[in-house]
Amino acid sequence: MDLAELREEVCRANKMLPVAGLVTMHSGNASGLDRASGRLIIKPSGVDYDSLMPDDLVEVDLATGEPTDSARRPSVDLPHHLYLYREVPEIGGIVHTHSNYDTAMAAVGRPIPLC
Repeated sequence: MDLAELREEVCRANKMLPVAGLVTMHSGNASGLDRASGRLIIKPSGVDYDSLMPDDLVEVDLATGEPTDSARRPSVDLPHHLYLYREVPEIGGIVHTHSNYDTAMAAVGRPIPLC
């Protein structure tokens, strides 16, 4: 998959977050990594999901953590994405949410059972 295709996929994943009830307002994001180029694509900070377009996404160099092609700021969660991509080579995509149920379970200190 080239970076243009990755942008399309990451955009689609981000747009699906509110549809699936996994986020409210701007409280989550999805990213994807092309290991061959060492570039990840991530949602910009503060952009509404419904207006998000592939060209709005921020391309980031995995090694430096710096955006390569955008005037937009990457998600504030970028450091978490970078850490996971750098430490777990099997990962090619990340979805980070603050869904209502997950947040409620965390607030009461209860684990979320695996399905």
